[in-house]
Amino acid sequence: MSVWVAMVSAYVVGSLDFAVLVSRARGIDIRSVGSGNPGASNVLRALGKGPAVMVFVGDAFKGVIGAAMGWIAAAGGDPAVVPMAFAAGLAAVFGHAYPVFHRFRGGRGVATGAGVLLFTIPWAALVLAIVWFLVARISKIAAVASLTVVVASVPLAYVAGVRGWAFFWLGGMLALIVVRHVPNIRRMLGGSEQKVPT
Repeated sequence: MSVWVAMVSAYVVGSLDFAVLVSRARGIDIRSVGSGNPGASNVLRALGKGPAVMVFVGDAFKGVIGAAMGWIAAAGGDPAVVPMAFAAGLAAVFGHAYPVFHRFRGGRGVATGAGVLLFTIPWAALVLAIVWFLVARISKIAAVASLTVVVASVPLAYVAGVRGWAFFWLGGMLALIVVRHVPNIRRMLGGSEQKVPT
């Protein structure tokens, strides 16, 4: 698999928005309810835990596939130090944020980014999942938990040996997730951010 095929394929896979698909199967457009964000948190508020889990798993799997495509294109090795695994993972997250199949109106990219980390540095992904859950339980705001794990990803990746271009592409992925959370940050500052059910 060539580098360009891996990047384009990762973007296309990332463009499959499971929040839109799952909500449509239940007769609603997730982009017209709640926060309007096509992601697992909004699905949780609108449809409950079962559909939200389906969305999270589907979106995370996109990140796994994207990173795996980059890893294959780079002829393998330790995923934590293969730049193409992170570059293609970024392409998958970009596809989730700006999906070609859904008029470029996508989600925040947290679950897909988690999938990228699950493939490249699985132990860190597990730690971050625990951190996300604890922060979400305490703050009751998904965006707070998501931004917390974005920040925590940097030192964990460094400890895992992510360096050079791999760290650069990981940083790009994390920066994209932060940018996609700007509306959430504005709502939090204004005290109007919606909470997740507990």
